[in-house]
Amino acid sequence: MTACRETAAVLLEQLAGGQATSLELTESCLAEIAAHDESIGAFLHVAADAALVSAESIDRRRAAGEPLGRLAGLPVALKDVLVTSDQPTTCASRMLEGWNPPYDAHTVERLRQADAVLIGKTNMDEFAMGSTTENSAVGPTRTPWRLDCVAGGSSGGSAAAVAAGFAPLAVGSDTGGSIRQPASCCGVVGLKPTYGRVSRYGLVAYASSLDQVGPFARDVASAALLLEVLAGHDSRDGTCVELPVPGYSERLDEPLEGLRIGICPEHFARGLDGEVRETIERALDVYRGLGAVIREIELKHAKFAVACYYLVAPSEASSNLARYDGIHYGRRVDDYDGLVQMYSDSRGAAFGSEVKRRIMLGTYALSAGYYDAYYLKAQKVRRLIAEDYSRAFASVDVIASPVAPTPAVPLGQLTGDPLEMYLADIYTISANLAGIPGISIPAGFSSDGRPIGLQLLGNAFAEEQLLRAAAMHERETQWHQAIPDLDRDAPS
Repeated sequence: MTACRETAAVLLEQLAGGQATSLELTESCLAEIAAHDESIGAFLHVAADAALVSAESIDRRRAAGEPLGRLAGLPVALKDVLVTSDQPTTCASRMLEGWNPPYDAHTVERLRQADAVLIGKTNMDEFAMGSTTENSAVGPTRTPWRLDCVAGGSSGGSAAAVAAGFAPLAVGSDTGGSIRQPASCCGVVGLKPTYGRVSRYGLVAYASSLDQVGPFARDVASAALLLEVLAGHDSRDGTCVELPVPGYSERLDEPLEGLRIGICPEHFARGLDGEVRETIERALDVYRGLGAVIREIELKHAKFAVACYYLVAPSEASSNLARYDGIHYGRRVDDYDGLVQMYSDSRGAAFGSEVKRRIMLGTYALSAGYYDAYYLKAQKVRRLIAEDYSRAFASVDVIASPVAPTPAVPLGQLTGDPLEMYLADIYTISANLAGIPGISIPAGFSSDGRPIGLQLLGNAFAEEQLLRAAAMHERETQWHQAIPDLDRDAPS
């Protein structure tokens, strides 16, 4: 097993104890990327030289006895939606091709302060719009478990990088399931924190009231550690809350006594793959064996979540992406006749089909005469969805559900049917609408070897409880220890 397929917690112990150096660890990750990423497509940019320089510097500081950060010497991959001053940021779009930002995102600053080695920028659906990472302008990301299947999206590159052993930790963003869904497809842990727990400063916006940054890791403890580094108040983001950050990793070994788990019958209705259903039921049996109480809850407005989300998110995207006009930001065509044609041709040439689709949906919903009927009504439904969760958490501690209706689907299956792609987010988007935290943890495999995740949702700012509940399942199973075999022929 390569070094980067160990958990972050184990690797940090090895680094601190002198059993490994940051340079050795970084070289191992870079070697894996060079050997296998051509077939997986996890990275858009690999910062090999800068990573090696950073690793050598951390090793020298460690040898000199200097104080080091929480992640000292550990390679971390970044979704290419987070701006970096020393690496290009493209959001997997032709619109930002070759753009080198002049500053770092808040989360990137936090990682540098923690002495992480930033190994590169990962692939994603263009501007985070998609559920498969097939909408990338560069090419798709494949799950390391089945190279003919998608890695999920939009943070598919980050999830695949961790699963493949290209980096022990990665950072993604989640607007409607974009951390949890690829975590499930790739068999890793992915956490979407509460809205406002992690600063969005320097996160290229898709839907500003829904976006949130979060960690990917091989196990719950490593995800908890990374969240401790990323979370905290930042005055540059007006939605970032000023609350203390708990020591998420300190109490993971303490089981939750009398854990109450809610399940919603609608989450197990028609459309759910049989093997996914069986996997979630086995996971619930694990909790029952640990003394947890499983009870039904009602989320009566959950059936409106998809329709609500695909009005709110595209509307905000329409506004956020208006700046990419060839003048303020973004690519500009060379030949045009007048300002209007320059705008039209530049945006038409640089945006992919899914981005165009969502911009048009959002622009229509915000247009005169339709705002009240669509966007305003969706915001009212959003409030009802959030109130459903508030009532549910009065009687349960966490809510369990599938992450997606199916395991990772074959490449191309959803790209020709946008509605089917939107429905793939049916179990994840309501958490973003309500602003609550959610986590996907490995829970099993389909009969043909595709990972299946279990989703746990928690009350707002109850990440500590959510992580402890996830760790309870992880201690009783070995799914997080499974490793894909990358020594296979690349797909044709």
